[in-house]
Amino acid sequence: MLRLLLFRHGRAVSHDQGPDISRSLTETGRRESIEIAKALHEGGVVPDLVLVSPAIRTRETWDNAKVFFPSSEIRFERDLYLAVPDTILSLIHAIEEGPKTVMIIGHNPALHDLALDFFGFGDRYAFARLRDEFPTSGCAVFDFDVASWAALAPNKGRLDRFLVPPEE
Repeated sequence: MLRLLLFRHGRAVSHDQGPDISRSLTETGRRESIEIAKALHEGGVVPDLVLVSPAIRTRETWDNAKVFFPSSEIRFERDLYLAVPDTILSLIHAIEEGPKTVMIIGHNPALHDLALDFFGFGDRYAFARLRDEFPTSGCAVFDFDVASWAALAPNKGRLDRFLVPPEE
């Protein structure tokens, strides 16, 4: 079994504060990304490999989360920035044998679309929330009954949980 975590970056400053790739997290974004990473860790969900978009807000999300995952291997993937679901799926399919749990820290709408594509069964209440939106700092955890990352396919994932920050 393989486990995939789709983790959307934390809340970022507005678009009028510089180039999109350079947008940093707000204080709320920092706090929420820590809360989600802590909840994953406390729930026994620890990635072996983390793929991160090169955008500042995704890097900062990882910087806030990594204290809970000190043994995780990290890779910054240029293609995750402004990716479409097929690009992310290609990156996943290219993962070599070894890691059993992979986290992707990226952006919407691609993460949301990919999560909807992967859902085959699992927690229907979590899926109902996921179907409506994939908020900043949200994290969808999918399990796949396959032996290799190349075998991940639409409608084959079991949604284990969908974590979102508490509403303020």
